[in-house]
Parts: sequence; C-alpha cells; structure tokens
Amino acid sequence: MTKILSIMFVMIFTENYVLVQFLGICPFLGVSKKFDSALGMSGAVIVVMSLASAATWLIYTYVMVPNGLEYLSTIIFILVIAALVQFVEIFLKRYMPPLYRALGVYLPLITTNCIVLAATLLNVEESYTFLESCVNGFAAGVGFGLALILFCGVRKAVENAKPPKCFEGLPITLVAAALTSLTFMSFTGMAEKLFGG
Repeated sequence: MTKILSIMFVMIFTENYVLVQFLGICPFLGVSKKFDSALGMSGAVIVVMSLASAATWLIYTYVMVPNGLEYLSTIIFILVIAALVQFVEIFLKRYMPPLYRALGVYLPLITTNCIVLAATLLNVEESYTFLESCVNGFAAGVGFGLALILFCGVRKAVENAKPPKCFEGLPITLVAAALTSLTFMSFTGMAEKLFGG
C-alpha cells in the first residue's frame, strides 16, 4: 500500500510530467485557455493513460516478453495508445458532442502526447506490477489534469495583467508556466520523507 501511495504522490507532484519533466507542453498550452476544455481534456487523458497502462502491461508481460519482442516496446505502445485515443474520440463524438468540438484538434494530439508513452515505458522500466502500472498511469493523468486546471486559473490572471509589449501573448504564457512549475518542484524530496523510499 505504501508503494502505491508513493507512486501516486510522485506522479502527481514530484515528477509531474508537465510541470517538472516538461512533457506534453502542446496540449497543456493549447487547452488551458478555458476551464471546460481543460477539464474535458484532463478526463480524456486520465482515461487514455489508465487504459494504456493496463493494456501495454498485459501485452508486454504476456506477449512481448515470452516472444523476445521487448525491443519493439515503443512502436507497439504507440499503436496501442493510438487505438485507445480513437475509441475515446468515437465515444466523445457520439455521447459528448460539445466536449468533442471544444477539444478540437487537441483530442487526436493525445496520441502523440509524450506523457502517455512516457507513463507506459516507465511501467516497464520500473518493473511495476499490473496494479502499480494502472496506478502509475492514472496518477500521471491526474497530475496532467491538475497542472492543466491550475494553469487555466493562472492564464485567467495573466489575461487581466498588463505585461510589457515584448511579453504579450505566448512569452508571458511561457513565463507563467515556468513560475507555476516552480511550485511543483518544491515537492521534490517529500516522497522519500513521507513514504520512506
């Protein structure tokens, strides 16, 4: 149980893929303008990452390892992720059209979102069990969602600010993202203190 809690804390706070490892910046910057879109994208990423972690662990453990195909991990994992994103896209288009339209081009970008691939590869690298892999994928998705929703609030504040002319637009957004990332970096070392490892 301690390891599960440690994985969750690390993936949400101390190793947050967006604000600490700087992965998945494209959807992070693109969808964080509106709260509804940020919330919808967060949910979609959590679902895809959880399912991708479960599916890739099963494929890796029961198909790839017995047949000596570990060297194909990246390619096979990308194919699994792409298939899962297609299912999520079809589901949203059918049952949640407003969210589907709000996410627009960013929904297919989950396929190329390096956060999803990073989580699945970390499961293999760390030799996580099935449960640990699922928790890792879910927690990494929650970390992405937390960063996205927090940054949505930061962007609202930045919109009301009057930065110097040279910082207007994307530059002030990137500065705000860097300052937001500092808050997550302050959690470094806490996992070892809390969970003893």
